[in-house]
Amino acid sequence: CLATLIIMLVGDTYTLINYVSFINYLCYGVTIIGLIVLRWKKPKIFRPIKVNLLIPMTYLAFWAFLLIFSLYSEPVVCGVGLIIILTGVPVFFLGVYWRNKPKCVNRLIESWTCWGQKLCFVVYPQCGGAEEE
Repeated sequence: CLATLIIMLVGDTYTLINYVSFINYLCYGVTIIGLIVLRWKKPKIFRPIKVNLLIPMTYLAFWAFLLIFSLYSEPVVCGVGLIIILTGVPVFFLGVYWRNKPKCVNRLIESWTCWGQKLCFVVYPQCGGAEEE
């Protein structure tokens, strides 16, 4: 989010759209790869919708072509898109991977989560203990 704000202040909106669209297509392809891997490694788990593997394989072929073409035609935009994705790595390590955090760090993360939930109206906030209904 911080990287996006900086890019919006420095660059124009169309460049930001190019960065984000590359990130979206990269994530879509990785998701489809995950679907195929799960179909092979865990074939017995429940799936409410099951499609023929030819459909995701065809999608991946077109996806790979478009991704390689994007990397060839606009390497700077793709590189900045990858940098934007990589800004989430420290957040992952601080928020998820680091298990034995001090209580002050847990409280800080909890307050940021609560603030974000209230700001975006995404989840009923569970902040500050039990609230009366």
